[in-house]
Parts: sequence; structure tokens; C-alpha cells
Amino acid sequence: MTISAQRPYRGVFPVAPTIFDASGNLDLDGQRRCIDFMIDAGSHGICILANFSEQFVLTDAERETVMHAVLEHVAGRIPVIVTTTHFSSAVCAARSREAEAAGAAMVMIMPPYHGATFRVGEPAIYEFYRVVSDAIGIPIMIQDAPVAGTPLSVDLLARMAKELGNVRYFKIEVPMAANKLRGLIEKGGSAIEGPWDGEEAITLMADLDAGATGAMTGGGYPDGIRQIIDPFFAGRRDEAVQAYARWLPLINYENRQCGLQACKVLMREGGVIKSDGVRHPLQPLHPATRAGLIEIARTLDPVVLRWGR
Repeated sequence: MTISAQRPYRGVFPVAPTIFDASGNLDLDGQRRCIDFMIDAGSHGICILANFSEQFVLTDAERETVMHAVLEHVAGRIPVIVTTTHFSSAVCAARSREAEAAGAAMVMIMPPYHGATFRVGEPAIYEFYRVVSDAIGIPIMIQDAPVAGTPLSVDLLARMAKELGNVRYFKIEVPMAANKLRGLIEKGGSAIEGPWDGEEAITLMADLDAGATGAMTGGGYPDGIRQIIDPFFAGRRDEAVQAYARWLPLINYENRQCGLQACKVLMREGGVIKSDGVRHPLQPLHPATRAGLIEIARTLDPVVLRWGR
């Protein structure tokens, strides 16, 4: 399998955090350093403004500022996916058009939801993605994530892939993701341009075996995820399994103990950024949790811990 910056996009596309200074303001210089590190560490592409980017604490103006700063700084070096999720079809379409005009390679969108109970049914979900697909000329990645609380059946996803021109990629991060990926690939056939893994790569090996061609992980150690994906795609599965076993303790610690803060903590520890702050009401990691993350990471010598030193 060839890894390429051209479609079909494949490989490691981590989520970039949004960098804030110690006062909680956008740190655009730190953001650019973050992006440079992620490219140097082997990212085939990058996703911005996702949940792990704290998109939910940004104003609309800040979203635009971050998007333009990143896309201008990347300047075509790698593909950039911009998350444009919104409950409103019209707002999501407008965000997606803006991202395309600014140079995004793809947009990632969760199904419409708001809070614990505001959901729409499958017919409205289909129409939501149709509106966005009709508004742009770049591919859409549907983010099938528990946070949306919206069941997306394999039949619905496959139907949208076949009938909606730009619905082509699927980030599957629900329980039993591998089974869903298999079903999606079987039902969607060639319309499924990118069946992808998510959730910080906690299920990466099973998802690769199921046919995943990309992984959207946290942004702290793309070089580690490359050590798994590269041999797998080269036909050396045993080597991939061994690499997965090496990196799994760190993947697990990020997924189960730290969440979105893991990436920033590692970047600050390695001198990539000056502040690993998150926006209130999010709270800093407990010092013991932070120390545990760094301890595990040091045993693996990821690029992040030496990039800025």
C-alpha cells in the first residue's frame, strides 16, 4: 500500500492541539511550532479543530484564526483536515466552504447533535450530509464517535458513500470498531475511499486487520504510530504487532488517563511549546498523572521529547 499526500489519503493523520499561552490566549507561534514538530515526526497529514483540539472552547473568530494560521504555515507540505462540525446544516456547509477555500484537503464532520437529547433521525442525518456534500468539492470524513450519541448504522454510512458525491472517508471510533469497519467496507465497496481508525489508536491493530487505511490519533507521537502502520502496510504484520505492543502502554495511558491533554504535556516537556494549558473549565492533569505519562513516554524515546531541546 502506497502512502501518499494525494487521494486516497492514507497513513497517520493525528489531531493537532490548539495551543494557548499561560493566560489562555491563542499562541499562534506555539501553534506553528506544534505543526512543524508533527510534520517532522512523520505525520502524513494533520487534522485541526477537532474535539482533541478543544474546538468546543473556541469562538468562531478563533476557529478561523487557527485554521488560516495552520493552513498558511503548512503551505501544502502535507494534507490538512479541518473539522467543521455544527448542528446546523447551513452553518456546517458554510464552515466547510471556508475551509476548502483556505486550502483544506478534507473536512471532518460529526452528525448533528446538541447536548444530551437534541438529535435527528437517519433521514435528517442523510440530508445534513447531502447539504454539505453539495456545497463543497473536497471529501468529507464522517466522524462516527460516541461523543455525538448518534447511532450511525453501517447501512446508512454505506448508502451515503454511494449516493453523496463527497462522503468518502469514515473515522470509526465506536465500540467494536473493527467489526463496523469490516461491515462498512463490505457494504460500501469502492465508495469507501478511506475507512479509518480513531480513538488515539487504542484499537489500531484490530482496525488495521479489518481494513483500516488511515489512523487519526493524538498528536504527541506520530513517529510511534508510524512504527506500527508502516510495517503493516509493507506486509510485515509481525513487526507491526510487536511495535503495537511496545507503544500500547502509552496509547492506553493517553486514552484512559489523560485524554486531550496528553499531547500538550508531551510537547511542553520536549520544548515544542511553552504552555500545555487547557481552557477552563478543563483542568490541568494531576501532577502524578502527568509524571506517569512522561515516565512511560521516556521508555519509548519519542521525537516529541527531544524535538525542541
